[in-house]
Amino acid sequence: MASTLDCLKLLSAYDVEHVVVGGVASVLHGSQLVAEDVEICAPLTIANLEKILGSLRGRNPRFRMSPDRPPLPDDPSQLVGFKNLYLATDLGQIDILSEITGVGNYSEVCKHTIAVHLGGVSCRVLDLDNLIQAKSALDSPKNRHTVLELKAIRERIQDKKPSK
Repeated sequence: MASTLDCLKLLSAYDVEHVVVGGVASVLHGSQLVAEDVEICAPLTIANLEKILGSLRGRNPRFRMSPDRPPLPDDPSQLVGFKNLYLATDLGQIDILSEITGVGNYSEVCKHTIAVHLGGVSCRVLDLDNLIQAKSALDSPKNRHTVLELKAIRERIQDKKPSK
């Protein structure tokens, strides 16, 4: 299985419009969480779906939420109307979400990002305040724990800022 960095490099190489969210975003903000998948928010337009399909070609992408795990079609028009794509690939699990609960759709998510440079790749990541908002909106035990950790990270960052 490839690393998260390999996945991000591939998305970048194919110029996929996306914002890193979820567990990977939490880790990039300093969380000690173990991210089991790569979650991105992306527009599911024909143009971006073509890029997504190109980036995953040869990596055995399958719908992981279907019991028989059918392969992802090669034709982006067959994916029009999907709100999310939950995929199993040779790279690992990739969740492609068109909107983030508590934040909004892709265009709204884009307003709340930071740039992160990691291992030779630059990517946009949901900012800390909006990540906390998104995790709070999901309200599961795992997300509640993550929210506490992210709030502690935010407090440490604020404590280190010089006073005016």
